[in-house]
Amino acid sequence: MKNLYFIGGTMGAGKTTTGQILKRLLPKSVFLDGDWCWDADPFVVTDETKKMCLENIGFLLNNFIECSEYENVIFAWVMNSDSIIESVTSRLMMEKVNFINVSLVLSEEALVKRLKGDVDKGIRTIDVIKRSVDRLPSYRHVNARKLDVTDISATVAARRIMEGEFD
Repeated sequence: MKNLYFIGGTMGAGKTTTGQILKRLLPKSVFLDGDWCWDADPFVVTDETKKMCLENIGFLLNNFIECSEYENVIFAWVMNSDSIIESVTSRLMMEKVNFINVSLVLSEEALVKRLKGDVDKGIRTIDVIKRSVDRLPSYRHVNARKLDVTDISATVAARRIMEGEFD
């Protein structure tokens, strides 16, 4: 039985960094950022592109689940509703995994500070702040274990996920 970790959270919560660190902490691990399955310019959201992205994610995660080299499969994406999580898991061979579903949550102040830092570095555009803050409350309702990352580093977050320590 493999471990399948879903790490959700709004933009700027630290999903990718936490997932990459978790990959190094756990044995025989592989990491997929959902954004890699839909990295387009221009970024166009239609029924067709949403379907394509979900199929890409499902294909890659199932291949990781099937591959004997991996014991831990880590997936990070902006999963702010149970329907998003279900649309991914419905495509997966869930009977072969121990599913660990985590939402990274944080205060609005900490989120804005992180995102402003990214904007200042040219990593993100200013419009991400409002979009991310608007999504933040939805994570309270997601059926996932919550991990408050307001005052902890991504390394501490990854260690807590690995050890099963949630809020």
